[in-house]
Amino acid sequence: MKTSRNVALLVFDGIQVLDATGPAAVFGAANDAAGRPFYRLHILSAAGGPVTSNSGVVLQTAPLSSLAAGSADTVLVVGGSKAGLQAMARDETVRAWMTQSCAKARRYGSICTGAFVLAAFGLARGKRVATHWEATAILGSRHPELDVDANALYVEDGRLWTSAGVTTGIDMCLALVARDLGDAVANAIARRLVLYARRPGYQSQFSPVLAAQARADTSFSGLLEWMRDHLAESLDVERLAEQAGMSPRNFHRRFTEAVGETPARFVETLRLDQARHLLEGQASLKEIAARTGYASQGQFSKAFVRRFGVSPGLFREMNGGS
Repeated sequence: MKTSRNVALLVFDGIQVLDATGPAAVFGAANDAAGRPFYRLHILSAAGGPVTSNSGVVLQTAPLSSLAAGSADTVLVVGGSKAGLQAMARDETVRAWMTQSCAKARRYGSICTGAFVLAAFGLARGKRVATHWEATAILGSRHPELDVDANALYVEDGRLWTSAGVTTGIDMCLALVARDLGDAVANAIARRLVLYARRPGYQSQFSPVLAAQARADTSFSGLLEWMRDHLAESLDVERLAEQAGMSPRNFHRRFTEAVGETPARFVETLRLDQARHLLEGQASLKEIAARTGYASQGQFSKAFVRRFGVSPGLFREMNGGS
């Protein structure tokens, strides 16, 4: 039997419990799916002993000293309370262990706001990272040396893997397992955990409609849903204003103020978000263009490249589309 790969999850008082238990469940299920203990999971804290989460659930942990620095294949820091994160970031013992371990680990990273600890230790400098949507602006302002992706569910930048909020840690760890053991194993774990779907890292933390509904007043809620359901049709300002029962000029002003994007920009956001999902399937680029409201495949491709920096065809290849 091959030697198990050590996976270290660093926790602290005040953690978000799902940041630890979600990834732990994935790696545990991977061992079952692989038919052998492929991963050896270590739940670590600075001193060891019981750690209380922000929901009151207590985890039993081992001290950092129980796992020699540099012997971990994968090192992940979980997220949690501001006080807990700050205490960990100030702990020189943790800093020394993390610095040595991450230098030698095959990969390392964070779940949710654990990215703040990585940043404090200088372990994410110059890297693209993800964190919880509520913390992206704060992380970016405190650490301008980072490239904070405010939308991605998780990000892989070299050996560094970072995820957004809470359940996205499961998505990221499924991707780690898929890299090690293949998609079939990762898909089997997703089924076992009764997940609706394995979500790719590029997927936004929120759908554009949900994000817009959170910002806009209730007068636009129905319209936003209607727009999503009519993407293949003409959605110019005049038609949208008519649907909302407003004059075009008044509608444009109020919609932009409420949603944070002009109507035209938001329509494009909806169309391209839907296109990314369709690119995971077998639909042709011409069909996707038609279903998302573009007059031609060429027009669709230009809009896609302008927004995402890659062509639809390359995006499909990069993300495993058929």
